[in-house]
Amino acid sequence: MSADLGPLTVTRRSGSESILANGETVGSLGDFWSWACSDLANNTMRGILAEYVVALALSSATGTRTEWDTVDIRTPERWRVEVKSSAYLQSWAQSKLSKVLFSIASASGWDAQTGTSSTDVLRRSDVYVFCLLHHQDKRTFDPLNLDQWTFYVLPTRVLDEHCPSQRTISLAGLRRLDPLETGFSCLRKAVASCAEGTA
Repeated sequence: MSADLGPLTVTRRSGSESILANGETVGSLGDFWSWACSDLANNTMRGILAEYVVALALSSATGTRTEWDTVDIRTPERWRVEVKSSAYLQSWAQSKLSKVLFSIASASGWDAQTGTSSTDVLRRSDVYVFCLLHHQDKRTFDPLNLDQWTFYVLPTRVLDEHCPSQRTISLAGLRRLDPLETGFSCLRKAVASCAEGTA
């Protein structure tokens, strides 16, 4: 691979950086973030927020998020963690609460460093963390309030054993697998138990 086309070195930005046109400031990165990322209830941003929340709990929120990595979080302990999110409430008008479903599909892998894919279709994590934004009142809905979330933690081997080819799982189906259910304050302990085989 040409040295010019290797992976970019991405550093954290503060939000104060200027957007420039002809040398003049026409906006800021912070303004862009506010414009693009304020809807934390949509599926994309809620999923990214869930990854960040889990990374915070696991002391793994330094650096930057790697898009399309083979797992969502890699911890200092070398635990590989996959994060999935779901919610009852959505940004749009709803006639009823949404059904809680989580993706558990196996996938091929892609290496951001080399730009190559693996043809092996499997689950590459040690642990899954299922993040349910359980709050059901739009008047007080706040995805940044972690008391409105419940976390279900499960060793990946349990999914491989009981749901080898399944692509999604309902909340009821997940609970039948006996995951560790926790709030944010005990999330790290639950992940550690699953990753180290003590759960």
